[in-house]
Amino acid sequence: MAGELKWKPEFVEQVKLLCKLGATNNELAEFFGVCRDTIQYWQRDREDFREAIREGKALADARVANALFQRAIGYSHHAVKHFIDKGQVITEPYIEHYPPDTVACIFWLKNRRPDIWRDQQGNQEIKGEKPEPISVNDRIRLIEASKTKK
Repeated sequence: MAGELKWKPEFVEQVKLLCKLGATNNELAEFFGVCRDTIQYWQRDREDFREAIREGKALADARVANALFQRAIGYSHHAVKHFIDKGQVITEPYIEHYPPDTVACIFWLKNRRPDIWRDQQGNQEIKGEKPEPISVNDRIRLIEASKTKK
């Protein structure tokens, strides 16, 4: 097979590191100098390669999930500011604070607890004086009536 001609055992460790950095299958193919189908072939036929991709991507996903969680709840970290005063560089350590991020909270909750936090969509009954659908002629009359009131 074409994929076998380029295969090297060191690809297993390389692919795991690349996936930990967030590489996609297209980027893996580019890195190894093969087409995307070859990456898929190696995944299908080489358990060590498949597991390395799975583990690497799982670690990357966990890092992103943790970062999203930190944004959702807010966090602090040590930082350093550099100033120049009278030609002297002054280094001042401080703690940077990030408040909770509402969008990150919503995203997290909608995905983790959709039973409670999903947007209400679907069959929602609209109640009014007239239960049957309004006809086109009635709509036209309502529009014309609203124009004459202005």
